[in-house]
Amino acid sequence: MAFEVKMPQLGLTMEEGTVTRWVKKEGEAVKAGDVIVEITTDKLTSEVESEFDGTMLKIVAQEGEDIPVKGLLAYIGEPGETVGSAEAAPATAPVVEVAPVVAAPLAAVAVTATGRVRISPLARKTATKMGIDYTNVKGSGPAGRIVQKDILTAAQSAPVVATVATQAAASTPAPVIASGSIDLMEGDEVVKLAGMRKVVAERMAQSRREIPSVTQNVKIDVTNLMKFRKQVNEDLGVKYSVNDFILKAVAKALKNNKHILVTLDGDKIIKRAHVNVGMAVALDEGLIVPVLKDIDKMSLEEISATAKDLAERARTNKLGMDEYKGSTFSISNLGMFGVETFDPIVNQPDSGILGVCAVQDELVMDDEGNISKRQFMRISFTFDHRLIDGATAAKFELAIKELLENPMKILL
Repeated sequence: MAFEVKMPQLGLTMEEGTVTRWVKKEGEAVKAGDVIVEITTDKLTSEVESEFDGTMLKIVAQEGEDIPVKGLLAYIGEPGETVGSAEAAPATAPVVEVAPVVAAPLAAVAVTATGRVRISPLARKTATKMGIDYTNVKGSGPAGRIVQKDILTAAQSAPVVATVATQAAASTPAPVIASGSIDLMEGDEVVKLAGMRKVVAERMAQSRREIPSVTQNVKIDVTNLMKFRKQVNEDLGVKYSVNDFILKAVAKALKNNKHILVTLDGDKIIKRAHVNVGMAVALDEGLIVPVLKDIDKMSLEEISATAKDLAERARTNKLGMDEYKGSTFSISNLGMFGVETFDPIVNQPDSGILGVCAVQDELVMDDEGNISKRQFMRISFTFDHRLIDGATAAKFELAIKELLENPMKILL
């Protein structure tokens, strides 16, 4: 009897995953414990192992396809064995125009303080495909959040009105909803928005929609910091980076400015107890933010070692799921690319993110007319203005400035 390989639930909040790459191909032998497929979800790519011995009889879910949890991926069994009738959708399906389905109101719909309906990404996608007006659907998830099963239930109970553009039998596969397209030019390549890039796109857009953000820029004289770092590295025989000192300074500033560590949850403000700093790491396929937890309790040596370890394992896809969750503040450092200033986007549910820019040489004239070369760096603090006022943000930035301009204070 053939065994079904289904999409595993790799996290408590996971609702779907993207098939990134099939390691085993149809017809290849498989042993229990062999890696058969790579799945990407919530910024993490995981290897899925087979639970069975046999042969890869049929791959149902193609690379780049989004599959819900427990959705069918493939069949494993004995060579020549007949498998289920599940087939991939035909390349060309009848195009139909579907009128929106209006579900009967079930109860009060859970909304955030900003009026946004609480709905999971998979539920929203399902509602769009089925033409369901989810603003009238009661959610059964945490805090009344609408999940996929709520949309499916609403679809079964609501009348459907559809205009079919082509004749199709009752057994016709699910219709493809027509959509607009961009004119292509010779040499253009079209690839599917999937995996990590899709998650990044969704979260960045969501943050921009939901947060009234403000970015403030502060110029910092880091001449003494650069000298201090060089001296420490020479005296101790270590290789602390500028970023290590910045992480330490930010951790200390956050510890003394806990009002920055807040999260908005509906009509409630959560005051965070831990200084957990997410550190943005750029990958070829997107962006991931591993977290240095309780960084305010770490020494400079511990911060340096932890940051390097997390960044390296992020680039080699060896992070555990818990290592990129739980941030209460985030830092994005583009200084190594020569970026002079930028407006980072808040990494929800955090209320603030610090952009770190390049160190640059400048000529400065003192009060007596003497000219000297100094080194300056700008920081760009983006924050949720619903929770943090401009003056409050400025005081936090000045705390960072004070530490970086007087580097000995970072270690005290």
